[in-house]
Parts: sequence; structure tokens; C-alpha cells
Amino acid sequence: MKLDKPVTGGPCWAELGTSDLAGAKRFYEELFGWRAETDPRQEAGGYTFAHLGDAPVAALSPLYQEGQPVAWSVSFAVPDVDAATARVAEAGGSVLVGPMDVFDLGRFAVVRDPTGAAFHLWQARTFPGAGLLNAPGSLGWVELLTRAPERAVDFYTTVFGWSVNASENYTQWGIDGADFGGMVTMDDKFPHEVPAHWLPYFAVEDVDATSARAAEAGGSILMEPTSVPDGPRIAVLRDPQAAMFGMYRAADEK
Repeated sequence: MKLDKPVTGGPCWAELGTSDLAGAKRFYEELFGWRAETDPRQEAGGYTFAHLGDAPVAALSPLYQEGQPVAWSVSFAVPDVDAATARVAEAGGSVLVGPMDVFDLGRFAVVRDPTGAAFHLWQARTFPGAGLLNAPGSLGWVELLTRAPERAVDFYTTVFGWSVNASENYTQWGIDGADFGGMVTMDDKFPHEVPAHWLPYFAVEDVDATSARAAEAGGSILMEPTSVPDGPRIAVLRDPQAAMFGMYRAADEK
């Protein structure tokens, strides 16, 4: 990721909805060194901020709705959530939750793109999002997995104005050319019941060692650590409650 802080249109936050908040806190604290602090307000519903030092880097929360999957979600920063949700609908997407205010922190909505992938929109007030991006233990990359890549390109360039850097093997998303994520086409290797989704990758100093630590802590490795030609070293894992996430180390990091 070429971004080190949230910018308009870019990823600004990653949030886990989990069936076992205490277990998830233990797992990610051990994996990434996060310090978890639960918002004490009853209205917050157990929402828990994860920190590296003093910087908030992600959130963990209970499942708030019946049928809500155990999963990580990605938020993108917008200056006006209401206007952004209107653009989502006009571009063929759908609005699932909101827009609504979150205390004095900001305003958010949950939406779904036309290919089936859900994501969040965040309009900052007192809380801009992640205090670190692309540093070990923080969000380092976001990836859309979809069965309709051309439709996805049309949608996201319309809603966010992203730049698209497409090669034969991979498409990257960017803000004015600063790449922050990519897109994978879901082929027959993906089970039919797996929907389109956004997958967060967390930056780490050592993908292999951190993957091994995740397995020892009760997680599972879905894709073994792999070096992408002329790219990063990555792995995809599942936490003990079955939420998928990735890990990432850029190729030029020594």
C-alpha cells in the first residue's frame, strides 16, 4: 500500500464482527501485538478498538444482527456518506445499513456492490480511522474477490474515482495512482457458496513466522506463505472463529 494514512476514497478502517469477542481479542493480541480496549458505553455494544502503541489500527465487535457472518469488513473514507450512498445506488449497488451517526465519531453506512461484495463508508468527524496504515500490525492492503471484475471496475471508478492499474494477472486500485489494493477474479477454484467479498491484508515483518504463530494460536492457514513474482510475500488465514484475513510484506522491505 502506498498510503500511510486515510485519504478520501481510500481504505480507512478494518473491523471484525466475531462470535467470540474475548477469543478474538486473545488471538489478534498474540498475533499482531494489539492492545484491545472495549468502549464502556452500553450503547457501543461491546465495540472494541485495537491499538498499536497509541494508534488505533482496527476494531473487533460482537455480531449485532441475526445472520451476520463472522468476517472482516473494510471501510472507505468519504466526505459525505449520504451523497456516497446515493452514488452507490445509482451505480447499481445497494444500501444495507444507514447512513447513521456513531456518537460524535462520524457517520457510516454499510453497502454492497453490484457483484455482491459488502463494504463500509465512513465520514469522519472526531475519528478519522486508522492511525497507522502499511506498518507492521496495521492494515497494509485490501483486495476485492469477485466473479464480475468488469462490473466491479465500472462501479468503483464511478463511486470513488479510483485509478485502475490492470496487468495480465492482477488489477490494482489506487488514489491518483497511489495503489492501496487489488482485485482477484473468483474462478472455479472458489466454492459457489463463497460470495464476493473484500479481504483485508495486515502488514507484518515476517509472513512465514506470523503464519506459524497464527496456527499455534488456533487459526488455520488457507494459503501458505507465497511470494508474488515482482511483488509482496502474502498468506491467507482463518482465525479461530472462521474470519478470513491476509498478511502482507512488500517485496522491497528488507
